[in-house]
Amino acid sequence: MTEEKKKKQPVFYISAAISIFIVLAGALDGEFFAQITSSLLNFISKNFAWVYVVFMLLFVIFCLWLAFSRFGSIRLGPDDSKPQYNTISWFAMLFCAGMGVGLVFWGISEPLSHYVSPAAGIEPGSQEAAAFAIRSCFMHWGVHPWAAYGIIGIGLAYFQFRKNRPGLISSLFEPMLGEKGVKGPAGKAIDIFSVIVSIAGVAASLGMGALQICGGLNYLWGLPNNATVWLIVIVVICCIYLISATSGLEKGVKVLSNFNLCLAAVFLILSFLFGPSVRILEIFTTGLGDYVTHFISDSLNLEPFGDNAWFLDWRVFYWAWWISWAPFVGIFIARISRGRTIKEFILGVIIVPSIASIIWFSVFGGVALNAADSFSLQELGEIAAVPETALFVILNEYPLGVVLSIAAIVLLLIFFITSADSATFVLSMQTSEGNINPPNHKKIVWGILLAAIAYVLLITGGIKSLQIASIVAAFPFAFIMVLVCINLIKELKKEGKHKKQESI
Repeated sequence: MTEEKKKKQPVFYISAAISIFIVLAGALDGEFFAQITSSLLNFISKNFAWVYVVFMLLFVIFCLWLAFSRFGSIRLGPDDSKPQYNTISWFAMLFCAGMGVGLVFWGISEPLSHYVSPAAGIEPGSQEAAAFAIRSCFMHWGVHPWAAYGIIGIGLAYFQFRKNRPGLISSLFEPMLGEKGVKGPAGKAIDIFSVIVSIAGVAASLGMGALQICGGLNYLWGLPNNATVWLIVIVVICCIYLISATSGLEKGVKVLSNFNLCLAAVFLILSFLFGPSVRILEIFTTGLGDYVTHFISDSLNLEPFGDNAWFLDWRVFYWAWWISWAPFVGIFIARISRGRTIKEFILGVIIVPSIASIIWFSVFGGVALNAADSFSLQELGEIAAVPETALFVILNEYPLGVVLSIAAIVLLLIFFITSADSATFVLSMQTSEGNINPPNHKKIVWGILLAAIAYVLLITGGIKSLQIASIVAAFPFAFIMVLVCINLIKELKKEGKHKKQESI
């Protein structure tokens, strides 16, 4: 690489330097690092929780409007372009990148947590708490997160494949900043910040995956669940996903995602068959009705006149977590969505994965709540308080529980690998001027830094630290996403005017 090219990569060097600083700060003085991030979290949660709530609903409305507007037929690429990947592979890749480890981590522990510690005014362990638990899971894992991903994904796919712009978040600001502005300091700052947000969101998820893998190994075979084992697991998995990432999309991410989708389907079906099958079907039906009926009120609820601790701990955390994942997942799904129409993209990215998530939580919510009869409310609270082992404790109550637990660990491993694999690819893209085939040395750098940051977050506060990192990083990016919507509409209207003039 020439000196001239090196000088043209400030995004890579600055974002890598910031990431290394975060690793060193956490490793050298974890307590101070945790105090700083906690102070930021308290300030944001206290004063700006409403921002996450309002913006996330706006993203849903914007995406659905765009799909059914006159712009829905516009193709993400030239008018004669065709999708690069078949629908199954496309769905597998975006699903594994977009949800990944989180589905397995929270599949049982979240409905249990809402059941034993629901929002204020609901009696813990009651039928109302059970219904609230399912509805809340549907809300957190339904259309909202996928709409957040869709905002970035549709914008990038449009600008990258139809307008021939680099696959960078800054490209979405050309209607506002102009070509010079995008290539200048403002554009570079947007790209650097997008990289840091992506790292925070992905590292938090990878940390959760490592916690649950170690928790499962401890519960099943008594292996120590401590910082040393966390490090070993993260290093081993890091080596695996680096091999996959450097193999390219076709050999690495696509193959693993297809395999992972099959494995997740088998795990889901077995859990349904050995679980309370009839109750699960009833949960799906009733829960879906509750979700649709309460969609607007739940989307905007923060309990301003009462105890809003549950909403801050859960809903605001989730909305921030999804926003922090938006640049990473958005760039990735844009990269694999060339040739699809805007309507096809939005419906495929929002509706199909949302249904899959709702089915997932119907099954594992049913498995969790059905097993609740075997424990006292206090025991359930203790199980839910350790989410990395809750899955294995509850599965142990069912036939072939050990087999299902082993399958869960394997699924976690593959989800971990596919998420990290996708993330290293996207981070390398973002720091290579939007190159859709970034160099392997950058994938290696980002793969190692992701693993290091995930480990630092774990040793400086576990799950709480992971949650804090997501919420703090996501706050400024929420405003960037609003501006992305405005810029996208400007460019779509501009294209519409040009087409109208050409037809005259």
